[in-house]
Amino acid sequence: MPDLPRFLLLHGAFHVGTAWDGVIAALAETGFAAEAITFPGHGRSVGRAGVAFADYEDALIAALDRQPRPVILVGHSAAGVVMQAAAPRSPDKVAAAVFHNAFILEHDRSMIESIPPDGAAAAAPDNSLAVDAGFVAQVLMAGADAAAIDRTLAELVPQPFGYYTHRVDTRPFAAMTCPRYVLLAADDASLPREAWLAMAGHLGDYKLFEMPGGHEALYTDPESLARALAAIARDFDAS
Repeated sequence: MPDLPRFLLLHGAFHVGTAWDGVIAALAETGFAAEAITFPGHGRSVGRAGVAFADYEDALIAALDRQPRPVILVGHSAAGVVMQAAAPRSPDKVAAAVFHNAFILEHDRSMIESIPPDGAAAAAPDNSLAVDAGFVAQVLMAGADAAAIDRTLAELVPQPFGYYTHRVDTRPFAAMTCPRYVLLAADDASLPREAWLAMAGHLGDYKLFEMPGGHEALYTDPESLARALAAIARDFDAS
């Protein structure tokens, strides 16, 4: 029996790799192996001032290059952008790309054009953006119970601002031949459904999978997210 596809999971802005722990555990129960990385500048006691977009790219390439075989690459939220930028540098290690409620840029655009100007203006002396607890509770985790919100907020970290200002050349990713999937948590209150699908249109051909839940489904319902990823893996395996 052939090995099941393996996942490499990428966290979004303000997050760390442990955000995926519940999903990894749920995937393991169905036989799928997965790992998550933490990007530079995303620890509790790390410097953020000098962290640039290139550091995210290098971290992803290093993670891909150490994989024994091609993986299904999954990016949540802002991680969609570094996937677009860096995956083409290690194409033989990317079996498929999954964008989970992820930002997907047009060519030569940056993340700064996708966040509110007042958020950009809040950059701290160490060139980071602070966690907005109200936005997390009321938008990203709308409807979640207080305990879940508190657990999530305890894990979130300031976001290096350098990630937002880099203009991404998306042409190499557009030339990749790996299958593209969009996994949309349909109850995400951070953007209208139409906005997520409009960004997905920048991918060209892709297959859409949907699941219930909000932007932080990896915290609020990791089991459903794992089931959706497993369904994508089975679809990929059958293609």
